[in-house]
Amino acid sequence: MRLALAALASLLLAGCVSTPYTPRPDDPAYAPVIPSAQQAVLEPNGAIFQDYYANNLYSDIKAHRVGDIITIDLAESTRAQKRATTQQAKDSSVSINPLSLGGRPVSIGGYPIEAEMSSGNDFGGQANTNQSNSLQGSITVSVAQVLANGNLAVQGEKWLMLNTGEEYVRITGIIRPQDIGSDNRVESTRVADARIYYGGTGDFANTQTRGWLAQFFNSPWFPF
Repeated sequence: MRLALAALASLLLAGCVSTPYTPRPDDPAYAPVIPSAQQAVLEPNGAIFQDYYANNLYSDIKAHRVGDIITIDLAESTRAQKRATTQQAKDSSVSINPLSLGGRPVSIGGYPIEAEMSSGNDFGGQANTNQSNSLQGSITVSVAQVLANGNLAVQGEKWLMLNTGEEYVRITGIIRPQDIGSDNRVESTRVADARIYYGGTGDFANTQTRGWLAQFFNSPWFPF
């Protein structure tokens, strides 16, 4: 019986604790998109000038094709504050006086039949949360897809090698061509459906991660 309980406890611990995810460079979801080679389009019009290869002298050189690159300026700043106070109280009581029948008390074994019960419940809770985040910098991404409405789906990542590990920034999202500046840059606040990830690997990242047993004691599966 003890062996079965120990095995069951081990299975519960293994099921409650998941293997930590370790990011790696060159993830396909953030890898640069290399455009396929296009075949030359020849128009037999007898002229030397070919409109297919012409560049407009009065247009900005902005990303508009698959494989083009765009620099995204990270200017993220968020702040959230929440405070809640809860107070509940409930009291109840029930009393049954000695029963009587025909003016005479009813008893069992010489003891009168009577009962009294009371209960009380009191709960108080208070929570206060204050959180702020800020991310500054820049990352250059590539256009992964040109949507039907002309918007650009972009993706990319940046890895920095440090003495104690690596730090990375990853981003995906959708950009309107109108929001791209003349220097081919756009702010991260103008990226729709943005997914921005900032993290690291190595000693610094490991020291900020709880062990698997501590994660179990802080998980909803811990009964106490």
